[in-house]
Amino acid sequence: MADITHRVGMKAPVSKVYAALSTVEGVAGWWTKHTSGSSRVGGTIEVRFHSTDGKEIGSMRMEVTALDPNKKVHWRVQAGPEEWVGTDVVFTLYQDGDYTIVLFAHKNWREVNEFTSHCSMKWATFMLSLRELAEAGTGHPSPNDVKIDNWN
Repeated sequence: MADITHRVGMKAPVSKVYAALSTVEGVAGWWTKHTSGSSRVGGTIEVRFHSTDGKEIGSMRMEVTALDPNKKVHWRVQAGPEEWVGTDVVFTLYQDGDYTIVLFAHKNWREVNEFTSHCSMKWATFMLSLRELAEAGTGHPSPNDVKIDNWN
């Protein structure tokens, strides 16, 4: 098993960062504009990714397994790329002075391969999009995200 992990600090209140991670509207502001579903524990969130010309290029469905206000958001991937199914996406938050620290983990990958590397880099760009949303009010969700290679 392998994990993708990132740590990013944001000059924003922890409650604002938590709202961006724990609500459908928040996720649409930093990950992909095409986000739908129910962000309560037991609910599912669906995300769809489109090219800049509007063609769908991927999607995932996650069950919300835990919400600990201002501390943690946990999703279990139910559908999407084969490598994602059964993995866990966990955001752990804490306040450190003027910063909210987000410890991000995409856990339980079956193996490390080229796709894992791609996803690690994409998660990093989306964590920076989350920071932009929290600090400035506007993120760069898909399809306006940072493109890193020929897979997106």
